[in-house]
Amino acid sequence: MEGICSKCNYESDKNSRFFGVLLCEFCSHFAPQNKEEFFNYISEKVNFRELETFRRENKLGNSKQKIGMLKKAKEGKIMTRAPFGYKILNNSLVKAENFKVVENIFLDFQNNKVSLNKLSKKYGFSVNGIKKILKNFTYVGKIKFDGEIHEGIHEPILSSTLFNHVQDKLERLGIK
Repeated sequence: MEGICSKCNYESDKNSRFFGVLLCEFCSHFAPQNKEEFFNYISEKVNFRELETFRRENKLGNSKQKIGMLKKAKEGKIMTRAPFGYKILNNSLVKAENFKVVENIFLDFQNNKVSLNKLSKKYGFSVNGIKKILKNFTYVGKIKFDGEIHEGIHEPILSSTLFNHVQDKLERLGIK
């Protein structure tokens, strides 16, 4: 629908109508569904040039896939492959036969003055692989997606105390 956006004055042929008001694709993505909130949103005018970088880089993040993945994460379901120590069985995350190795990695890192390099060699991972394991919230029964942490529906491998001690140590050592 060709026209000029009522919020940012951007001219486009990818416009939508909300409550009878024409919005560009970008502004419509962020438009509230509640009528009162919508009209407050529309009253806050924006210069379309300020949004140009986001349009050019296509940073809307409104894909149906991402929306579905966020919904799944909020329900506590995992949407990626199973992390080391887990397997997927009947669309659920369950402990794998090697789940005790995860706890051993955390305990070795927490209790010993061992480098990530030595730890990676001991367990057969790359240094980055060990870092990913040590920072993975899945092991305490959580799901992390799009920067947000949600309560998972799977059984944790680690106590939150051990996990938090390791996070503190990683932070103290400046490991990101």
